[in-house]
Amino acid sequence: MKAFNNMIVSLVNLMPKKLVHVFAKKYIAGERLEDGVNTVRELNERGICATMDVLGESVNSKEEAIRAKNECIKVLYTIQLNNLDSNLSVKPTQLGLLIDEDFCYEQFKEVVEVASKYKNSIRIDMEDSSVTDKIIALYIRLKKDYTNVGIVLQSYLKRTIDDVKKLMMDGSNFRLCKGIYVEPEKIAFKDSELVREKYLEALKLLLTNGNYVGIATHDDLLIDGAYEIIKDKSIAKDKYEFQMLCGVKEGLRDKINADGHKIRVYVPYGEHWYAYSMRRLKENPRVAWYITKSLFTFN
Repeated sequence: MKAFNNMIVSLVNLMPKKLVHVFAKKYIAGERLEDGVNTVRELNERGICATMDVLGESVNSKEEAIRAKNECIKVLYTIQLNNLDSNLSVKPTQLGLLIDEDFCYEQFKEVVEVASKYKNSIRIDMEDSSVTDKIIALYIRLKKDYTNVGIVLQSYLKRTIDDVKKLMMDGSNFRLCKGIYVEPEKIAFKDSELVREKYLEALKLLLTNGNYVGIATHDDLLIDGAYEIIKDKSIAKDKYEFQMLCGVKEGLRDKINADGHKIRVYVPYGEHWYAYSMRRLKENPRVAWYITKSLFTFN
């Protein structure tokens, strides 16, 4: 299967952008904010909440970063205006982390304050390991003054358990995922079973120490493991939620929802959909299998 998935990714690299869109459209709300709103509204009608994301990262100028910040504020306003059940996820490099850390902080501060005004929240997305320390520092800095901000941790990084122990003392709000960026073996676990083991270790630690956790995974074994921890430790339903990507394993998503657990779906939109789609394929070829199946479900 791995060889098959990698072959699909190689073929996608050769395809015209219009054809790549056929692969990607199930996993991207569209290019416009209106598309994101429509997708979130459909999810809400099913009793599922969302986190919206304006696609784009690693901007090269402060002007680009300011435009991205303004779009984030527009999203928050639109969520409020349309009474949507959605928060907002934001990548730090999109708001200028690689340009100037203080500038990025001020950008985030504006967005977080608007979210607070609307009684909403912001999730600081995690990116590759070159900026992990900077993102954690940004989160800690914002957390001093704001309660409506959360962070993402990745279980495949060897540092993550230490990061959990460091950050959970603040009663933090986490999204816990396996991790998708391609990282060297020196800093990341490569064995899938070990990544699962570390995921459940981190999840148990977070849930039993009073944190709120977004359990972000499409892995049936991890979801089963999370169910067991929740049951064994009598974790209240207001202390966690499950999270999944738009368009991936919708049957499993609906089962989690039917089981009475809160579930949130990641809804990306924007003109940078192509770069997002190609990156996800290259960094996690398993997604290629889900995308390939979409070719046969055009209805």
